[in-house]
Amino acid sequence: MNVKLKIYFTDNDDNQFMGIGVYWLLIGIKKHGSIRKSAEDMHLSYVKALSMLNNLEKTFKRKILNRKRGGDSREGTTLTETGEKLIRLYNKYQEKVKYYADSEFVFFKEEFKLLD
Repeated sequence: MNVKLKIYFTDNDDNQFMGIGVYWLLIGIKKHGSIRKSAEDMHLSYVKALSMLNNLEKTFKRKILNRKRGGDSREGTTLTETGEKLIRLYNKYQEKVKYYADSEFVFFKEEFKLLD
């Protein structure tokens, strides 16, 4: 028996703007320098990936990505300083929450055994 968590952030209207999917998308962009390649790796449509990223920037009211037109030069996309900080903070928060949940679940797992 294990505990699994899904961590995502919402705005004041309860609209989701950041979760593991956006995190993986940003990590992929950092790795590949491309929204399209990152989306392909996740088996995600480019349009869906773009929507997620636009929503993220709209919510934060700041640029998360430095976007350059593809075309012949294929200059690609990079993370802004804010984007870099966002992935570090999300990862740190996620690790802390999961650690806490796992440590607390030890107690509950023992209690569940008493139900047998």
